[in-house]
Amino acid sequence: MKINDGFILKEVAGNYIVVSCGEKTLDFNKIITVNETGSIIWKGIQAGKSKPEILCEILNEYTGIDEAAASKDFDEFVAQLKNVNVITD
Repeated sequence: MKINDGFILKEVAGNYIVVSCGEKTLDFNKIITVNETGSIIWKGIQAGKSKPEILCEILNEYTGIDEAAASKDFDEFVAQLKNVNVITD
């Protein structure tokens, strides 16, 4: 998985958002709000980590979630980003 060029994660007033920059703003002029788990996933993808590595980080951060729920959240988040062409396989 790879984050497409022209998209960045920003923290603004304690909230995370994905925004387009540069020429990407001509095609994508939206802001995507991301929760803490989404920011972990984004940063993991950006660092080139695998799904199991990112899930391990989520499970270490949030002890009240099981692996199946974390995996489902991961898949849903990634599918949403793929749907708007923010990430690719």
